[in-house]
Amino acid sequence: MQAMTKMIDQFRLKSGRVLAKKYEVISQLGEGWEGEVYLVKEVSTGIERAAKFFFPHRNHNGKNSKFHAKKLHKLRHCSIVIQYLTQESIIFRRVPVTFLISEYVAGEPLSEFIKRQPGKRLQPFQAVHLLHALAKGIECIHRMREYHGDLHTDNIMLQRFGLGLEVKLIDFFDWKAPKTENIQGDVLNMIRIFYDVLGGARYYANQPQEVKDICRGLKSSLILKQVKTAGQLREYLESMEWC
Repeated sequence: MQAMTKMIDQFRLKSGRVLAKKYEVISQLGEGWEGEVYLVKEVSTGIERAAKFFFPHRNHNGKNSKFHAKKLHKLRHCSIVIQYLTQESIIFRRVPVTFLISEYVAGEPLSEFIKRQPGKRLQPFQAVHLLHALAKGIECIHRMREYHGDLHTDNIMLQRFGLGLEVKLIDFFDWKAPKTENIQGDVLNMIRIFYDVLGGARYYANQPQEVKDICRGLKSSLILKQVKTAGQLREYLESMEWC
């Protein structure tokens, strides 16, 4: 039992290392509270995948990894969610470590994309387009009475920008049974992202009224009076009029 819960807070897997005789490490993609994510290549096919490695002390008896896999499988028909493939394990420092293999989502984190824009922000119509893509994608999750729980610009992957804007959610935060406030929390987070990519407080006073009608001064009660789910937010954006 002690070995299973041994404190490992980083893996730092080197490029070229072969895991479970199936996957070759290419590079690290990210890290978080639960573990680390790597770009790997299937040895037999050369196909690139994403591999999420769970820190053992954050994954007691495989609880988090199993829940994660089941939730991704449940939401597999939601285009904004990465597609889960399989679960694997390796021995790392004499401790069993579970990792999940998913599709590799090429693109750029929204946070990095924003940094490259003039003034490090989007123009109103661009931001509305982005918000609509997020709402449309997360609508599928909310329709299944699920939620994300931690939406921010670092875990939203932008695959293409323009009329064919595509976004993917890299990771989820909370795997507990969903409640109404969780779904509403996703809506509030989406509005906050919209507010931030427009430049935040510095530019808010000069934003067009249509933007202010969406943000509602970031007051939760006013936002939720207007929209409570991603689907309602999508419908609002599709019916709003621009002066």
